[in-house]
Amino acid sequence: MAKVPESLESVSSEVVDKALDRDCTTLSRHVLQQLHSFSPEAQDLSALMNRIALAGKLIARRLSRAGLMEGVLGFTGEVNVQGESVKKMDVYANDVFISVFKQSGLVCRLASEEMENPYYIPENCPIGRYTLLYDPIDGSSNTDTNLSLGSIFSIRQQEGNDLNGEAADLLAAGRNQIAAGYILYGPSTMLVYTIGKGVHSFTLDPSLGEFILTEENIRIPDHSSIYSVNEGNFWQWDEPIREYVRYVHRTEGYTARYSGAMVSDIHRILLQGGVFLYPGTLSKPEGKLRLLYESAPLAFVIEQAGGRATTGHMEILDVVAKQLHQRTPLIIGSPKDVAKVESFINNSHS
Repeated sequence: MAKVPESLESVSSEVVDKALDRDCTTLSRHVLQQLHSFSPEAQDLSALMNRIALAGKLIARRLSRAGLMEGVLGFTGEVNVQGESVKKMDVYANDVFISVFKQSGLVCRLASEEMENPYYIPENCPIGRYTLLYDPIDGSSNTDTNLSLGSIFSIRQQEGNDLNGEAADLLAAGRNQIAAGYILYGPSTMLVYTIGKGVHSFTLDPSLGEFILTEENIRIPDHSSIYSVNEGNFWQWDEPIREYVRYVHRTEGYTARYSGAMVSDIHRILLQGGVFLYPGTLSKPEGKLRLLYESAPLAFVIEQAGGRATTGHMEILDVVAKQLHQRTPLIIGSPKDVAKVESFINNSHS
């Protein structure tokens, strides 16, 4: 039997070692590696990300069987604090996050776009100094048609004692976030997060029941031909936004991509570049997206990847919320593409 050359043996061994190392890099381990620490704060953040991952696994499991189970799809018949019809998956996903974090011992409050007021966990509050803000199901209009959905999350550290239960410390700029990201429920379930040290993606391995590192330090391209916007609202926008859309229509090479689930569209832009727009309208200049639960967390992710996120007039992460459910316009993506949209807005005021 021919002997394998030593050089091939070493290359093969190196490949196997790298594959094993990748397979062993779970989300909680990665957080500790990012912080280069096993301090109590680092272990807290690792544990918090582990609980978010657990919520994602439970929601993904439910979605994978939704068409086979009764009472999972469709509307509840209720309207949430935003004035939107509530889907059954919205309620389930919101309850999942509450249940998972009740057991964490770390989170004192949860704030969601599905709840008018923050949800307090009294037994956690003496030691739990963190707040989870989240959109349990983003793109819920896709729920009944088996299209991509997402969850968006943000972690903030509690400031003060919040004795009156108003959570006023959450009304702060997005730069106060200590972690943010999203879970994408598609052909595979992916989790993307940042703790201010780059953007990293993980894919759920069903055979292991773990989110495994897929890509570290993702960088968004400076420019791309992709634009993502709901053009059905064209005549409801201010003229500068309409003029930008006319520009991409008449400029060769641009490609429209819009799924109805923002997490899916943002994930594409994170990897391929381009710009996502959800501008305000003439009747609702504040826009539709929630600042604390959607815009600020995604802005943190995109900025950490080298992109930009703006209202059209100021950076999203510099906007100070005046109320928990405040809405904001959003222009987010590759720096050159965001700047191009801004040029139309700025020229309208010159």
